[in-house]
Amino acid sequence: MHALTPKRPGEQELALLTWLADHPAITVGEVADQYGAARGLARSTVLTMMERLRKKGHLTRRRVQGLFRYSAGAGPDAVLKEAVGSFVSRTLGGSVSPFVAYLSDDAEVTPEELAELEALVARLQTRARKP
Repeated sequence: MHALTPKRPGEQELALLTWLADHPAITVGEVADQYGAARGLARSTVLTMMERLRKKGHLTRRRVQGLFRYSAGAGPDAVLKEAVGSFVSRTLGGSVSPFVAYLSDDAEVTPEELAELEALVARLQTRARKP
């Protein structure tokens, strides 16, 4: 596949991809033991998901001493940022307003998270003022 942008992962694939971003150069067996077993996923299911992610362009693999080792193409922050972008685009129709309404009404936000959100709003305001 030579697309400019990798195909978006599904919900289960995204959870696995996020986990894999923190566990580079890992084998299918290791993923099945460390990630899959706790979630009731068979090794074959883990392999299928990892191969789908590889074919979509999100994982790379290389043979090391006879075993394929898989790594995410992006770090955990980039994976989560893409996931949020995908959620906003697909589920919220591109509007962050419903997400902000959720945060203001239903979410428990720590003081540290609130400080991060305030810094983000300040960045958005600065960006909006630029011509």
